[in-house]
Amino acid sequence: MLDSEEYVEQAYFFRTLSERLPQNMPLQELLRQAREELLASTKLPMAIDFLRSELEHTGVFAPAMSRLPHYFTPFQTYVVSEAENEQGQFDLRVALEILRAEAGYRSKEITPQGLFLFQFETLCRNRLQYDRGLASLAEDPSYDDDWREWIRTVRRQIGLIDFADLLYVRSEHYVVARARRFGGEAELEKPVLFGEKEGKIALANRGKDPLFLFAALQRHLGYPPIPWPKPHDDAQELIPQMLRRLERIETRIKLLEDEGRGGIDLAKLYAPNGPDAKGT
Repeated sequence: MLDSEEYVEQAYFFRTLSERLPQNMPLQELLRQAREELLASTKLPMAIDFLRSELEHTGVFAPAMSRLPHYFTPFQTYVVSEAENEQGQFDLRVALEILRAEAGYRSKEITPQGLFLFQFETLCRNRLQYDRGLASLAEDPSYDDDWREWIRTVRRQIGLIDFADLLYVRSEHYVVARARRFGGEAELEKPVLFGEKEGKIALANRGKDPLFLFAALQRHLGYPPIPWPKPHDDAQELIPQMLRRLERIETRIKLLEDEGRGGIDLAKLYAPNGPDAKGT
């Protein structure tokens, strides 16, 4: 785990890249600009120098992030690698917004429940690979051994067992319901990872789309939502398009007026050429 100021600077770095990507500037230049704006007391400027050198040689910087596991988490590296995959449809700006939100969440007091649900929803909502994605989660130092063991279980059973069931059986609500059913305190087979409210919400969302479960947890328990790309706003392009159409309409009206006055003077439509053009 890094200091909170490192995550604050990471969040600013990813947000800056996301906002400046539409400027069509080289990514190396964007990294250089962002580096100058960051706190020199953090380790992020040195990490950016390494990313720039790797970017200049290979054209991508996910491999460089993988070589800095003490600074960038495996999940961050995986998200960037999916965005840089030419065969995929995962946009780099969406990836940067996700990393910005995750770094912002890490800069505060985080819980393993909130972090896991944020990361797992990222995989679900963006249709990323569960196998590689969950493998990267299991290597995150933010989780203890119990969490890593459960994440590996989810990795093996996702798609076979409903995720709501996987969450429910590791919740306090399941323990209480089992004790009420069998009487007394039931012996725990696995450590409890989620609270009673999480278990109730998971039970109510069995058999449904996991995105409904994530949304309910965010509404009722304040878990962090993941960024979602905003629809493209065509308002800025609308006025230039209207001006071009008006120019074409004006040209057509002039042609109709010329035709009504006895014919169209083609000389107005073509630039004069030849040495005797002025004398004709």
